[in-house]
Amino acid sequence: MTSNAGRHLSTVIRVVLGLVFLYAGVLKIADPVAFAGNVAAYRLLPYFGNYLVATTLPWVETICGLMLIIGWRTRSAAALISLLNGVFMLALASTIIRGLDIDCGCFQQGAAKTSAWSAMGRDTVLLALSLTLLRRDRQTGDRTAG
Repeated sequence: MTSNAGRHLSTVIRVVLGLVFLYAGVLKIADPVAFAGNVAAYRLLPYFGNYLVATTLPWVETICGLMLIIGWRTRSAAALISLLNGVFMLALASTIIRGLDIDCGCFQQGAAKTSAWSAMGRDTVLLALSLTLLRRDRQTGDRTAG
């Protein structure tokens, strides 16, 4: 792949990934109580932990999304998004193993339920995109990547 084509592909991935996380974060910020209920359904955290995650995670997603969209500290944002996706995937795997039938809570609160398997597939794609950004930035030596 030529250098220009690689840069353009990297930009497309960066903006798409940024938009996904910006969208997801803003939806959760708008209704933190509903999101706390989604977090509680995973049965992984104590009561206060559900609300702590529900009030902080959406802001992390939103900020990382914005960072990717504007192209500032993209490597840091992509690394954090990779970490978040890994944690999401572990949480989803635990619900599958434990036989819990819950909504993943990733996007619209109170909308049609997304199965853990569907969410796992989507998160796999998002993880691959964020890891692609990390790899491309490392190969190109992008100094603005953070």
